[in-house]
Amino acid sequence: MDSSTNSLDDVSADSSAEFPDRASMMEVRLQAQEDEITLLKSSLADALRKIRIHDQLLPLLKQQLIAVNPGAARVLNQVCGSDGCTSSRKLSTSSATDGIRHPATSQMSDSIVTNANGHIVSMEHRTKPATMERATQTEPSLPVQDAGQDRVPLSRRVQSLHLEDALFPSESVPEGTRAKLHRVPGMEEEDEEQEEDEEGAGEQDKELTWTSLVEEPIQPTTIRGLQREDFQDRSCSPEEPGSASVSLRTSDQNLSSRSGPLSTIQEGQKPLVRRNSEKLGNPERQRKRLDKKAASSANLLTRSPSLENRAKELLASAGSPGSRRGTYSQGQSIKMFIRGRPITMYIPSNIQNYEDLKMEPPSERLELDWVYGYRGRDCRANLYFLPTGEAVYFIACVIVLYHINNRTQRHYRKHTDCVRCLTVHPDKVRVASGQTAGVDKDGKPLQPCVHIWDSVTLVTLQQIGLGAFQRGVGSVAFSFADSGAFLCVIDDSNEHMLSVWDCTKGTKHAEVKSTNEAVFAVEFNPSDSTNIITCGKSHVYFWTLNAGQFTKKQGIFGKYKKPKFIQCFVFSLTGDVLTGDSEGNILTWGKSAADVKTLGKGAKETFQIMRQTRAHEGSVFTLCTLQGGALLSGGGKDRKIIRWSADLAPERECEIPEKYGAVRTIADVDEEELLVGTTRNAILRGTFSDGFVAIVQGHVDEMWGLATHPSQNIFLTCGHDRQVCLWNTEEHKLDWCITLEEYGLCADFCPNGSVVSVGLSTGRWMVLDLLTREVVSESTDGNEQLSVMRYSPVGSFLAVGSHDNFIYIYNVTESGRRYTRFGKCNGHSSFITHLDWSKDGKYIMSNSGDYEILYWDIAAGCKLLRNRYESKDREWASYTCVLGFHVMGVWLEGSDGTDINALCRSHNETMVAVADDFCKVHLFQYPCPKPKAPSHKYEGHGSHVTNVCFTHSDSHLLSMGGKDTCILQWKVFGSGAGESRERLASASVSSTSTSSPEPATS
Repeated sequence: MDSSTNSLDDVSADSSAEFPDRASMMEVRLQAQEDEITLLKSSLADALRKIRIHDQLLPLLKQQLIAVNPGAARVLNQVCGSDGCTSSRKLSTSSATDGIRHPATSQMSDSIVTNANGHIVSMEHRTKPATMERATQTEPSLPVQDAGQDRVPLSRRVQSLHLEDALFPSESVPEGTRAKLHRVPGMEEEDEEQEEDEEGAGEQDKELTWTSLVEEPIQPTTIRGLQREDFQDRSCSPEEPGSASVSLRTSDQNLSSRSGPLSTIQEGQKPLVRRNSEKLGNPERQRKRLDKKAASSANLLTRSPSLENRAKELLASAGSPGSRRGTYSQGQSIKMFIRGRPITMYIPSNIQNYEDLKMEPPSERLELDWVYGYRGRDCRANLYFLPTGEAVYFIACVIVLYHINNRTQRHYRKHTDCVRCLTVHPDKVRVASGQTAGVDKDGKPLQPCVHIWDSVTLVTLQQIGLGAFQRGVGSVAFSFADSGAFLCVIDDSNEHMLSVWDCTKGTKHAEVKSTNEAVFAVEFNPSDSTNIITCGKSHVYFWTLNAGQFTKKQGIFGKYKKPKFIQCFVFSLTGDVLTGDSEGNILTWGKSAADVKTLGKGAKETFQIMRQTRAHEGSVFTLCTLQGGALLSGGGKDRKIIRWSADLAPERECEIPEKYGAVRTIADVDEEELLVGTTRNAILRGTFSDGFVAIVQGHVDEMWGLATHPSQNIFLTCGHDRQVCLWNTEEHKLDWCITLEEYGLCADFCPNGSVVSVGLSTGRWMVLDLLTREVVSESTDGNEQLSVMRYSPVGSFLAVGSHDNFIYIYNVTESGRRYTRFGKCNGHSSFITHLDWSKDGKYIMSNSGDYEILYWDIAAGCKLLRNRYESKDREWASYTCVLGFHVMGVWLEGSDGTDINALCRSHNETMVAVADDFCKVHLFQYPCPKPKAPSHKYEGHGSHVTNVCFTHSDSHLLSMGGKDTCILQWKVFGSGAGESRERLASASVSSTSTSSPEPATS
């Protein structure tokens, strides 16, 4: 509603004011503790799962032992008999429950078996009670009756997250010496990579991630000798079955997480089903996969230290909650952690010495070139015309001085958060501007203040009231009678404190609580600096300042209807006060003697309505007095501008186009020419006779979609206001704008440059012709919003990333005018956030909302590449994925995974721009694969930066704010503009520093 005067960022300002720094610190510590608990739970679940794998492998390996080595089987039968096992139960291929102990036992025992080719497999067998741990759920199983055998209770029935691992291959492993695959220490993968390594090509697994070792077969005599030696060291009784089992110890007892839980397949027992899983795939494929596991089962036990040590490792590597600290593993991969979740990055082959890489800020820098947009939708008195020929207005944190004839901009950029109000000094040179409070990236409140600055030199002259205002500064006004010696300020606190400041000294002269209602405007009486007027919701107050004390008189509406809002007011040449209200009336106020009958004896003079003039249909949003005494009024609902004579007789009127919204404010240029700010964030220039044209335009709601043309200096934006806008970066203007039925969230130009695709919030996407603006194609994928559109390098494919977790691939023909479905990438477990094509147009790299990095072979039918190691040296046509080895250094310490909204690599591959959640644009060198990479950072946005994109020639960078509706165009300059992208071929051994202090913005 129009009564809203609060900034879009007031919510964050309110919360920051109510909660002190100590509470914020406690919240951070609490979050850290929660993440540590999560890590401990995950490590405990990992250990319990490995224990269960021991339980399940034992009977399966015994079955294979029977078929291959009957001699060893007899020895094991003797051991089993001494452990209290039933003598009538024989080791046979039909005995599915062999080796199962009494379920009541809780002791840990070691057993040793021989696999199909006579190799020893050692495992620790533990029996534990049923648990409801989510990752390792177990249940006591029912007894199973084998033919001709006693009923023997099963130890447990496992519900596993890995259905494939409930099976076991029947093929035997060849005898003799064999090569076993042994993982390089420190190369443990997180759970999300288990299936990737299993499905990946075996030969590639052997290249760097695995090393080949030779394992000699161990003879049965050795087995019996070890069993006897261990049997002498232990006591055995029927009450403690399994206590005399033998184990072959190794230096590192760590069960591999790759093997997954295994379960015996027993007669009369249904196969186990994985929770939230698909149906079992090709059995032959599953059998082949598990053959690899069985072949290297001797290594499954040489993996992990104790549970306690494992938990310590996880906590030490994860660091603080949200840390993206990397852990380096023998030159092959590095892990970064986001909210405690490990993400593995494989190091490209051309990087020989990762630890010695030195990260430096890029030689290129950014300079603000142009600001698109104007904040008219929720701010008043925000447009003035200066004698220099410049219009001064604000958007986000930038105050723009736009020369309306030369079409040039200058920018005042000393504010640290969104500017809320503006006024010009009587000398027409000095300007006062107030900002909202906001918070920094650490959650600490930023104190609002008022800047007084020189509009010619852009030098800050004074900073007034730092720490004195709550939430923000809502209105400011200079005094006139004393040549601007005082400044009046109303803040955004609950009481809307009214304060007067001495401009020469920068000290507070007086202060008083104004009202709990919204205040829209404040002004000094131009002929008396001791009189101040404020207006707002259902009130107009007349203040008198005497000896540092305020007295207040409320305007009396009397017989006139009291409006809901007094939107604006001005002083006439005769000294009367004229107000515009939400009823469409202009009210003339004056002093009159007090009504003694009504107010009682001793009542002083009052301010009452002298005249009511019907002006507009709907609200009167603004009033402006001209030098000759005439008055201009701007309407809301009727969008009219009316010129009134000094005695309020209408003289002329005009109506602005509907697409620009209502009249927000009017600035007089030369009695004839006017500047008009509108509620749809446009500034119009014109006269009553010639009409008005837009000289400044912008979006009116949150923006996310941004794309630059592949060969021209134009770019496209779309947002929640349902507008799709095409902008010209050279002429700094809007070429065209269309309105859609739904709001757009993403876009991309076809490489031939003739069409552009726009993804919408409903799953629908359309292709627009740039010249005719017509829709040449459209389609719908799912019913959730689309988050990314990306053409392949030559334009033969279009990838559409959706919030339904799928990437839809289309064949593109007829120069981008015809689209046919090619396939769908199915594998992400959360919504798609970013994706990029490889330079050959065959592969895709994608990120999702749960911090996954997946790779896809599109040419092979949108196949998921399970072995991510294969993609470490692949070159990418674009780089917009926020997660990846080459951009790992852009993540700040303590990031929670959503702090970076967008990322874009330059076309010359020397730098990468980052849009973060803290109103900043960062410029890093590319690649930047080490933590704490230094960058140049730039301020200007007043909300989260949603997107960044380089122009086709890398001459400019475009950044887009979210709720500040601001588009900033940055000029790229610096000696590194033409440098080669091969800066990271090798590291200098002499390098000792991996980071440097963040440089100041140029």
